[in-house]
Amino acid sequence: MSIFSPKLGIDLGTANTLVFVPGKGIVLNEPSVVVVSEIDKKVLAVGIGAKEMIGRTPDTIIAYRPMRDGVIADYRVTEAMLRYFIDKALGRFNIFKPEVMVSVPAAITSTERRAVIEASIRAGAKNAFVVKEPILAAIGAGIPIQEAKGHMVVDIGGGTTDVAVISLGGIVSSTSVKCAGNKIDVAIADYVKRTFNLAIGDHMAELIKINIGSAVPLDQELSMMVKGRDFISGLPRSTEIKTNEIVKAIATPLREMIKAVRDVLQETPPELAADIIDQGIIMTGGSSLLRNLPELVFRRTGVKAQLADEPLLCVVKGTGIALQHLDTYKKTMISKR
Repeated sequence: MSIFSPKLGIDLGTANTLVFVPGKGIVLNEPSVVVVSEIDKKVLAVGIGAKEMIGRTPDTIIAYRPMRDGVIADYRVTEAMLRYFIDKALGRFNIFKPEVMVSVPAAITSTERRAVIEASIRAGAKNAFVVKEPILAAIGAGIPIQEAKGHMVVDIGGGTTDVAVISLGGIVSSTSVKCAGNKIDVAIADYVKRTFNLAIGDHMAELIKINIGSAVPLDQELSMMVKGRDFISGLPRSTEIKTNEIVKAIATPLREMIKAVRDVLQETPPELAADIIDQGIIMTGGSSLLRNLPELVFRRTGVKAQLADEPLLCVVKGTGIALQHLDTYKKTMISKR
């Protein structure tokens, strides 16, 4: 490790990308969106500026989400996005190439992993380390992962739900399902379409989830006005929607996420299962912020679940801590190129 290379931790997510610089903290948190002009293939905007354009661009301009289900779906665009984020995090005057640590889903294939490393290096990194998300989420949530104790982490992002049992710094059993925040948004949009004959965009679906969504029915429901386009007349229209309708709408994706948790619990060795009952399940990732999701996990598994502090930031904070203590975490890391 050279003294001069800056270090960066990158949580390369389906929905958002966060960058951590040791000593400075989180320097960047922007949507994983790139807007490209079709005519000359130029990147027009990345991150926050690009997200505002989704669903609002003319035909010649396309908004890409280059990460799908937590892995690189569009290599060239991902590289452009990484370059933008690395340059922005380091500042224009930096001449040294950074050492980069990137988080990847637990079920990533070696090809997908290589794609992440290559894209990071082509985007200007000197070295790239790739670490599995649940390990970073656990480190970032303050779980002492080196102990001989079982800890269960459920990391629910935009594209994937990663569930892992960690002991002695390694993953004992894990699964990764491509069902997370985005699938919840889609389920909400489908429900609004079926029930109210109303077409709504991704952004509106996400607002409904955040403002009134819940994993279990509420006695005192929240409600909000939903605006969209009427399927029959084709004209703009708004309608009111309540929490318990959303609970029904998103039951299927939630069932798939809970099933992942149960599957991992079922293949956990009994000693570690006993630890997990004592410690509970730690939930991280932006989509774990859905109202009452820990309560649903408890009802379906019988194990108490709790949200980590700042669930959105756990993975990126984990990259920061792991970068500062590379020697401690060497064995849990997957090598650089």
